[in-house]
Amino acid sequence: MSLLAADDIHKSFSSYASGWRRVASWFGLPFRPVSQSEVLRGVSFAVGPGEAVGIVGQNGAGKSTLLKIITGTLVPTRGRVRVNGRVSAILELGMGFNPELSGRQNVYHAASLMGFEQRDVDLAIDDIEQFAEIGAWFDEPVRVYSSGMQVRVAFAVATAWRPQILIVDEALSVGDTYFQHKSFARIREFQQQGTSLLIVSHDRAAIQVLCNRAILLDGGQVLRDGDPEEVMDYYNALIAEKESSTLQVSHADDGKAQTSSGSGEARVESIALLDAAGEPVEQLRVGQEVSLVLGVRVHQAVDSLVLGFAIRDRFGQTMFGTNSYHCDRVLAHPEPGRLYLFAIRFRANLGEGSYSVVTALHSGDSHVENNYEWRDRALLFEVVNVGLPVFQGCNWLETVMTCE
Repeated sequence: MSLLAADDIHKSFSSYASGWRRVASWFGLPFRPVSQSEVLRGVSFAVGPGEAVGIVGQNGAGKSTLLKIITGTLVPTRGRVRVNGRVSAILELGMGFNPELSGRQNVYHAASLMGFEQRDVDLAIDDIEQFAEIGAWFDEPVRVYSSGMQVRVAFAVATAWRPQILIVDEALSVGDTYFQHKSFARIREFQQQGTSLLIVSHDRAAIQVLCNRAILLDGGQVLRDGDPEEVMDYYNALIAEKESSTLQVSHADDGKAQTSSGSGEARVESIALLDAAGEPVEQLRVGQEVSLVLGVRVHQAVDSLVLGFAIRDRFGQTMFGTNSYHCDRVLAHPEPGRLYLFAIRFRANLGEGSYSVVTALHSGDSHVENNYEWRDRALLFEVVNVGLPVFQGCNWLETVMTCE
């Protein structure tokens, strides 16, 4: 049984010529709206017990509107939401806080709206104050709080009692790094205890670390629903492409999706990892020096050509990435028809595991500017530890330990 189910959710916002005409329309008087904006168009999905789902999409895709409908602060134009369990939500910054009340007073107010009685808050208030860590400001009016302080109090009260479903919008992104780490640690603790998570974020790493599923919204519709890495790859390609006419998804031999996009003025024709002797390798030793060699064919005249690459771990998190723009190796007016060879030499100071290479061809400092080609999982390789001390993590750091 799902804890949360959204069934064919539609949401439209209407504009009227005047405020009184809007009010009159509520009572059935025949005043038609001047215009209507359809924000959500038939969104359906379900979240099961203990499942963590990330919702991604460009600004205006309908993410925040969907969360407000799920939490009951907006009513859908059509469709319905079914919730089985207690929901805690952190949506817009300071939502539900009275700026004239102190942080402590707002905790009691917010908790009462969540269905808790005063005696419940009395038992939890010390823990809430301690988790928020804003000191004497806890008893000052919220109107004098910084955005980060508001987030601290809002998150502390929303997670003071473990919910069946925790919903988090982008609000945490304005918090400081320390509190973000603290918040995500609590979220992971809740997940281990069975809480389902629904999170909206543009942070690829957060989505892929916290979630076992991701939903891509575009134009108010579900465009992709599945593995977080594959959905985020498609999302990044969609951003680079702007229009999905040349965006393609294929499947590699291991069954995983491979996303590519671009206008085609230049393309990667070959890619290989070579060892010090110039031989192709697919399995590297930790710390081994290798060269990533790419053959790039220019098909049409362009003003500039930039090659970018990134190395990702098996969860899709970027271990390292750069491009020829930042290395001061931009090709100005490359010759159409010519094959250019790029060689990137580095030491594979990576932890044991499987990795993939992402390639990008574009004109400026990022792939969003004139995307000629973007290709995920262009190359796969393994890293093994041979002859080095045992270590944990995604990077090898040569260390010297002393004791006196």
